[in-house]
Amino acid sequence: MKVSRGHRRLLLVPVLLLVAALSPAAQQPAPAVPVEPIGAILAAFQTHSVVALSDAHGNEQNHAFRLALVRDPRFAAIVNDIVIELGNARYQDVMDRFVRGEDVPYMALRKSWQDTTVTTAGNNYAMVQELVEAVRAVNAPLPRERQLRVLLGDPPIDWDNVREDHRKWLEMRDSYPAAVIQLEVLAKQRRALVLYGQLHFQRKNLFSNYDMRSWQAQTVVSLLEGATPTKVFTIWQEDLEKLPVDVSSWRVPSLALIRGTALGAADFTLYNPSPPARFAVRDGKTVPIPREEWRSMRAEDQVDAVLYLGPASSMRNRPSHEIPPALCFEPGSVEMQLKRIALSGVPQFEADRLKAYCTAQGPK
Repeated sequence: MKVSRGHRRLLLVPVLLLVAALSPAAQQPAPAVPVEPIGAILAAFQTHSVVALSDAHGNEQNHAFRLALVRDPRFAAIVNDIVIELGNARYQDVMDRFVRGEDVPYMALRKSWQDTTVTTAGNNYAMVQELVEAVRAVNAPLPRERQLRVLLGDPPIDWDNVREDHRKWLEMRDSYPAAVIQLEVLAKQRRALVLYGQLHFQRKNLFSNYDMRSWQAQTVVSLLEGATPTKVFTIWQEDLEKLPVDVSSWRVPSLALIRGTALGAADFTLYNPSPPARFAVRDGKTVPIPREEWRSMRAEDQVDAVLYLGPASSMRNRPSHEIPPALCFEPGSVEMQLKRIALSGVPQFEADRLKAYCTAQGPK
């Protein structure tokens, strides 16, 4: 059959498109584009009810950025709730009253961040206090219906009744906040900023080799996205200098979307180093997975954006045992913390570091 010249040209079009698609230039992912981060986060709320921002526990730059975000005049006009990891849900009513501007005794308020399931979070006490005080200040001029609410995501542990059962509370540290977000945010058609350690944002758990069949593998994000139509917008912050791009050239601070970019194509272990072992759950027990069976995963399937707050050499981090110095000299405070560390099964060196730290503060 004779093919006309016009038809030959038409036949060549898809061939040329295929060749172009397979060319090395076409296979190169686009570079990530850093943008001003607060505006980008607020824009994410236009399409997402839940935005999850990494809480790099004890990091000064991360804390300063969160405060700047909450204090931005646009924030309270868009966002309704802030869900925090280091806040005991037993004290939700106390926190509600405080951020509304009511008179709340300080000793009652501080139980919300001091009585959590995490017994080694002393470096966050002052940061949580500064955050909720910032929310209270933002709320002061606002009408009640536009005031921000701080939702406490840590399970409602009662330390007066903890004996040998601390582990059951730890096992709720993802399922409990996921339920709070479902009931207090999504069911009420509100928008929430979630401030948690970024491992709680994994869609598939690196430690379980990305196998999500066991309840132990679930995270806050996997539970929300598995149980609801909600798609969480997740923002990663730590370990960015290990990524295949020179983030040091980015403006501080910056945020970049990673899907379709070299950052998105990178293996997720560049964002979070692979643990020395990965585990499966079989018959209720954890079993190491052989190294040759470890799976890989593209970062863009785990993370939506990265936040750059400066080079690692500039980061200022408070060690976990550095409680506010005044607590070292408050009668019974250190003893209470040491007792909780022992009950939670934390390694002895954590207790030793706390004692050494408070000794070094000297007499007051």
